[in-house]
Amino acid sequence: MTLRPSALAPFAALLLTGCMVGPKYVKPSVPMAPEFKEAGSDANTDASKENINWQVAQPADAAQRGEWWTIFGDAELNVLEPQVAENNQNLKAADARFREARALIRFNRASLYPTVGVAPSAGGARESSNQPYFNVNTQNGNGVGVIELPVDLNYEIDVWGRVRRTVSAAREEAQASAGDRQTVMLSLQAELAVDYFEARSADAQEKLLNDTVKDFEEAWRITNNRFEGGVAPKSDVDQAETQLEAAKVQAHDITLQRALFEHAIAILLGKPPASFSLTNAPLDARPPAIPPGLPSELLERRPDIAAAERRVAEANDRIGIARAAFYPTISLSGAIGFEGSSFGNLFNPASFLWSIGPMLSQTVFDAGRRAAVSEQANASYDETVANYRQTTLTAFQQVEDNLVALRVLNQEATHQHQATKAAQSAEQIFNNRYVGGLDTYLQVVTAQTTALTNERNDIDIMRRQMDASVLLIKALGGGWNVTSLPKL
Repeated sequence: MTLRPSALAPFAALLLTGCMVGPKYVKPSVPMAPEFKEAGSDANTDASKENINWQVAQPADAAQRGEWWTIFGDAELNVLEPQVAENNQNLKAADARFREARALIRFNRASLYPTVGVAPSAGGARESSNQPYFNVNTQNGNGVGVIELPVDLNYEIDVWGRVRRTVSAAREEAQASAGDRQTVMLSLQAELAVDYFEARSADAQEKLLNDTVKDFEEAWRITNNRFEGGVAPKSDVDQAETQLEAAKVQAHDITLQRALFEHAIAILLGKPPASFSLTNAPLDARPPAIPPGLPSELLERRPDIAAAERRVAEANDRIGIARAAFYPTISLSGAIGFEGSSFGNLFNPASFLWSIGPMLSQTVFDAGRRAAVSEQANASYDETVANYRQTTLTAFQQVEDNLVALRVLNQEATHQHQATKAAQSAEQIFNNRYVGGLDTYLQVVTAQTTALTNERNDIDIMRRQMDASVLLIKALGGGWNVTSLPKL
């Protein structure tokens, strides 16, 4: 029997004309808005005039591209941020997940090609003379030996697109994993920046409290001298000491908070806290002008949105894979090799063998298993669409939240500066009046407490402004763009 090339023609034609069952992917629509609501709120107020540099981003804007943290102009932060990508263990885990997903593409793509294997064997067997339908002509009853050297080929003809959709789904999952990896990096970078500014705020609070302790020590000394001179009562000394000790408690508490932020930064950098120290530098900065992007651009600038959209495409492919199970599976099998009774005649022309032929298999009854899998795939698609839309809505919320936070905090900062100046002036007046014998020490204590509270509020508002700036950059994608997804 001769194997003619024309015998494979029907199968080749079937392969070339194979169709892809299942729905064609269409990117789902998402809720949109023409512009950010909070970007232009109260544009005519005096407080907002200081934010005149805030404007809707244009396609050419590059304020947050790449190393977005440089916009803050902090040299030490610029040194710390790149270390996240180099040493953070959570990011390394995300890298490993991406490599795993990328390897799965190659695994599934291999199904597009035939599988070729060899299985040489040598052995002997003797059959029982008493078995049913025993062939009495089998040599002399001493058994036979068989030596085989076959090469097998198996190939599933992807008529309905099951294999192609599996490869496509793996590719989309890998792209989603790449988006997840970038989301992790952006979150870690933002967390580092927030912790950094929290530590710097703690430095500023610590400096303020240490200076306050020195001032209160001087106030206690003056009050104690007045008491010993018979000018002031013992209660004034007690009040001065109370103020002094309370300020020391607050200073110690800030020292604790600062240490915790330093430890958190060390872990983000992949270092044990014992081997990392952050230099002391009180926060003294204004939030940078960060132009927010257009709502439509946000879909391109957020890696978590890109990852969610890729998983929608993957879920769409899963529907096609489930539907392909309702159609017959067509495969091509073949074998070629030698078979002999001994090594001496194994490679004789008469020992050559081959076989080739198609096989069709179709599940006739499965008690609704395939229908259930198909229904599950459709439900999973609906879930991923909802997750995609929710991720987008959350992104818009985060941008709006931080826009309004920066706008309102800018107003708060203006009023707080005025309140702090007034409190400091009142403290000086009451202190002078007390020394002059015109007021009681209780009024001095009250003025000191009010001034310290307002000075601490000044620092706290500055901290919140810096945090909101970092979170806004994170909400806008940190300069990432959907074109950064790998082409797999």
